[in-house]
Amino acid sequence: MKLRLHAFQPVSRSNGPGLRAVVWFQGCTLRCPGCFNPATHDPRGGRDADTQQLAAEILAIGDPIEGISLSGGEPLQQPEPLLDLLQRLAGTRLSRLLFSGYTLEEIKVMPLGPRILRELDVLIAGRYVASRHLAHGLLGSANQCIHLLSDRYQMSDFTAIPRRELILHADGTTTSTGISPWRPLELGDVRRQDKRG
Repeated sequence: MKLRLHAFQPVSRSNGPGLRAVVWFQGCTLRCPGCFNPATHDPRGGRDADTQQLAAEILAIGDPIEGISLSGGEPLQQPEPLLDLLQRLAGTRLSRLLFSGYTLEEIKVMPLGPRILRELDVLIAGRYVASRHLAHGLLGSANQCIHLLSDRYQMSDFTAIPRRELILHADGTTTSTGISPWRPLELGDVRRQDKRG
């Protein structure tokens, strides 16, 4: 099944407990003011991907990762491919965490919402509210909630997750990710500091 993909990161430390693969879905009509990932909003952006192939890539990573985090954009605005990807990973050792701007109550009344929730271990839910900025424990703002949907994790598993990380790829490009990623100006400041030091 096709999904609109913004990006895929095979290994990340700042998008959930332990090392995780991360899938960013493309497209979000919620467009929370102050969202730190506005490049994911346009549904025409990103690229087409296949859920079967993506699941195979995730499973091929093997032991280094303990789970997958699904983010965006808004994954629940592509409910069919989201559910398909989750079901392809069901029964594996990988935990499944979903970031959504929707609340748990909103998801429960979506046509595929209950089925998607049954496939998850963790849901991070709620719209980002810039005036309540938090950037701690995977919560972008204080109104958002962590819902433990299985017994795989406890709330204490979310206290030591890094707020951000900078991933350097073999081709020299970088990915800034996490609940409070570096912005280009901050990266420029880091480079200048490095040159001075």
